[in-house]
Amino acid sequence: MTTSETLLSYDLGPGAEAFSTRRDSVLPCPVIQGHQVHGFRVGLVDRPGMSKDELSGYDALVTALPGVAVGVHTADCVPILLYNPQRRVVAAIHSGWKGTVQRISQKVLFVLKQEFGSRPEEIRAAIGPAIGPDSFQVGEEVVQFFKEQGFPLDDIWSFRPGRSGIPMADGHHLDLFKANRWLLEEAGVPEASIQVAGIDSYTDATFFSARREGLSCGRTISAIRLV
Repeated sequence: MTTSETLLSYDLGPGAEAFSTRRDSVLPCPVIQGHQVHGFRVGLVDRPGMSKDELSGYDALVTALPGVAVGVHTADCVPILLYNPQRRVVAAIHSGWKGTVQRISQKVLFVLKQEFGSRPEEIRAAIGPAIGPDSFQVGEEVVQFFKEQGFPLDDIWSFRPGRSGIPMADGHHLDLFKANRWLLEEAGVPEASIQVAGIDSYTDATFFSARREGLSCGRTISAIRLV
């Protein structure tokens, strides 16, 4: 993983280019994106130039087209980029807490297996900037959703009592970085093949944050393409 003035780049090995934009970044290439709905549908990009309208309702995109970048846009949600160098296929995933609890990354791995013969142990993954555990304050009902879906609460949840008055400081907190890493590992992706940026979009002003700036703020684009 490397950092530049404009892009946060991920080293997933030869044959793929992967990055997340910062606030002042200029996209280095066109990026195909879907109309995200915080769901778990996976779209297959099988020709260049597919429009957002064609990909409405998809929160993850998969492609095996060389030179065609697929991406997701986030402003606190978790972007996940996948690369299989053996099968020459990539994927971009938008996984907010709703997508995470619906195990969207595991659904993408299933599609990669069904459509391309991909195996989890072949996957290389990058988890990009998102709201961090110190900032991601949630209601008890959200914690319950994760508990019901079998997530390891001892690893991803904490409760911080008190009334400090500091925004996002007290109450229930979830670690979406660890939750999404756990999903990938549970599905068979090797621990050593998963990179985690660990950048908190809420506290790092070089990335957009809906909690800090409001829902109308800009979006970070995380994208990947075969080269």
